[in-house]
Amino acid sequence: MEDNRTIKIFLDTDPKPFAEFAPPVKFVLDTTKIPDGKHILKILAKSTSGKEGIKTISFEVRNGPDISFLGIKEGEVVNQQIPITVNSYGSERNDFFMIRGSETPKAIPAWVWALVISFIGFAVFYFIMFWNSELYTSYF
Repeated sequence: MEDNRTIKIFLDTDPKPFAEFAPPVKFVLDTTKIPDGKHILKILAKSTSGKEGIKTISFEVRNGPDISFLGIKEGEVVNQQIPITVNSYGSERNDFFMIRGSETPKAIPAWVWALVISFIGFAVFYFIMFWNSELYTSYF
C-alpha cells in the first residue's frame, strides 16, 4: 500500500506552501526571515485515505528590540505634564552586561504598601493590648 500522507505548511494568506513534508516531521521555523507583526501559520495534513485536516496557529514575530513604555496607557485622556519612561531591550548577545539602563524603573505596587501598613498596624495593636511591664521582668 502506498503511503501518500503529506503535511503542507502555509504562512498567512500565501496560496503556495513554504514547506511540504511526510509525517512525522520536526522542522525549525526561522522567524528572522519573516517581517515583524502578527502572522498565521496554516497546517494542512492529508491522510492515506485522502481526507484533509486543517489547523491554524496565530503568532506574533518580534525580531527587533522589545520596547517598554511607562507614563500613558492606551486610549488614556491626558491634560497636564506627564513624565514618560521609554526603554528598549535588544536580543543581541554581548560578551558584557551593562547594569545601567537594563531595567525599567517601576513604583512599588499598592498591595506591598497595604501589606506593610497592615503589619505595622498589627504590631502596634499587639504592643498596646499586651504590654504589661510585670510580664517582662528580668531574671538578672
